[in-house]
Amino acid sequence: MLYDAQRQFFQKTCEKLRVRVAELRQNATTAGWLSNGLEYLVQASEHFSPTLEERFAAAEENVLYRAADAFGCCVLYLRLPPTRSGMMLVIGPYLERPLGQEELYERAEQLHISSNQLATLETYYGRYLVFPEDSPFYAMVEAFAEHIWRGAENYTFCDDRPEDFDESIRQRDHLPASDPEMAMRMMEERYAFEAELMDAVSKGLTHKAEMLFSGFSTAAFERRLTDPLRNLKNYAIITNTLLRKAAQDGGVHPIYIDSLSSEFARRIEQVPEPAAMQAFLLEMFRSYCRLVRKHSMRGYSQPVQKTVIRIDSDLTADLSLSSLAEAQGINASYLSALFRRETGETVTDYVNRKRVELAAHLLSTTGLQVQTVAQHCGFADVHYFTKVFKKLTGETPRQLRERRRENNR
Repeated sequence: MLYDAQRQFFQKTCEKLRVRVAELRQNATTAGWLSNGLEYLVQASEHFSPTLEERFAAAEENVLYRAADAFGCCVLYLRLPPTRSGMMLVIGPYLERPLGQEELYERAEQLHISSNQLATLETYYGRYLVFPEDSPFYAMVEAFAEHIWRGAENYTFCDDRPEDFDESIRQRDHLPASDPEMAMRMMEERYAFEAELMDAVSKGLTHKAEMLFSGFSTAAFERRLTDPLRNLKNYAIITNTLLRKAAQDGGVHPIYIDSLSSEFARRIEQVPEPAAMQAFLLEMFRSYCRLVRKHSMRGYSQPVQKTVIRIDSDLTADLSLSSLAEAQGINASYLSALFRRETGETVTDYVNRKRVELAAHLLSTTGLQVQTVAQHCGFADVHYFTKVFKKLTGETPRQLRERRRENNR
């Protein structure tokens, strides 16, 4: 029962990462598992495309195996504890690193695949998740192995990799017709993946977005142009648009979304090479998640939304309760009660917190005098500014500036 609960939790976590996990008998038929369909294009000798059945039969207890085939596809597998006698847990397939277009050409030459089949080869490799050795994915698998085998000292890791390609690997003489169902499945998988990512962003779930993105490869993008960098930039433009909509669905007003969206639209064109796009896309997802967490007004009434936007738009304006209520033609007492119920803060507390946050930023990043900082943040009286600042931060403006300067040395 304990193992079942552990495995179910592990399997659900892998499913969130879109990693295939299965329990198989040690003598199970696993044809095509590793290459996941690449045998559709080539014929290969048994020596260079060893079956998982052979590897399973030789598997020992308390050993975590990583198997790879001549196509560069990997799986992890292990024999389960005695309570699951004769069963193997298989995780994958996946790639350890993304394949760039140049490397795909080289791989096609090694596999003796003709140029008119390059798009098919690219499609197959694009289906794979990518987990480098420093990926949290490996840490998660190792933690599971340690748990079921009662400690790290009770298991070993075995890396089983093929030799180089040999001459017997060649393109099939007669390729079967393309599989329209596979193309449909791949499109459905991509759309489902994008939908889940956007849902995580709309809720500000940075951790979930990072987890989903961790196995993502830019090789999965549909190549519509011959220039790989332009192709990726176009996809990033589409993604930026989807993220804008996700943030809006998360309750963020367009006034906050527009500046971030415009910044990324500008920076997309500055990405220097295809290899840099993966990190850039991850930064986009993280930034939009932060935007939702910081500015989501989901569940706020219209008067509260308008009040928050008015405050955030200009911290130097007259932001007294009476002024904010008058701007909307509503009663000040009504706005005060509504604002506190929905945000958990009074209007004055919210205004002061926003002003002090801006002041702390200016004190840390500029050499402006304290009095000037106070004015930029809507405080006409520097003594009142210092009092409010210390109440919220525990330091005077000068103390905070000095401490942060010390920390940056």
